[in-house]
Amino acid sequence: MKMTKIYTRRGDEGMTDLVGGVRISKADIRLDAYGTIDELSSHLGLLVSLMQPGEERDFVINIQNNLFCVASHLATDQSQTKLYPSGLLEEGETTRLEQRIDMLKDQLPEAQGFVLPGGCTAASQCHVCRTVCRRAERCITRLASEATVGKDIIQYVNRLSDYLFILAKIINFNAGQPEIIWQKPCS
Repeated sequence: MKMTKIYTRRGDEGMTDLVGGVRISKADIRLDAYGTIDELSSHLGLLVSLMQPGEERDFVINIQNNLFCVASHLATDQSQTKLYPSGLLEEGETTRLEQRIDMLKDQLPEAQGFVLPGGCTAASQCHVCRTVCRRAERCITRLASEATVGKDIIQYVNRLSDYLFILAKIINFNAGQPEIIWQKPCS
């Protein structure tokens, strides 16, 4: 895809265009939703750069591709514009995440308690991705209370945070990095 002009000045007054040309405020929850998905994809890109070859990298890159579809979906006000095919997740993507979670979980020893985010650099970045994913889920849920958001989008993002949790655990396990287990009760 050839890049067109990088700056348009159309957003200089705090407004932006959705898919289909509908103009909305940059303070709109819709922008929080798809902007947080974009942020998550950027964090996943950093995670991929920290991962060892063969260590779920291709699967995470596939997730980034899926998040582009999610962002396209969220950037479309379906009351004004028909959802383009680019805004559709392929059928079965949530199931693929569930299968991957189960596969990775089976490679781990029995859970020993609540895990504090951390460990090796890649696992720590994976935990950052997980928390950004949870924030994206909250934004999408707020958006869904006032606009059309596909159920598959909400399910996918919810399951993605579960995948990122187990991925952080498997990255630490494969690196021989013990997890930090929460031990001190709140007073």
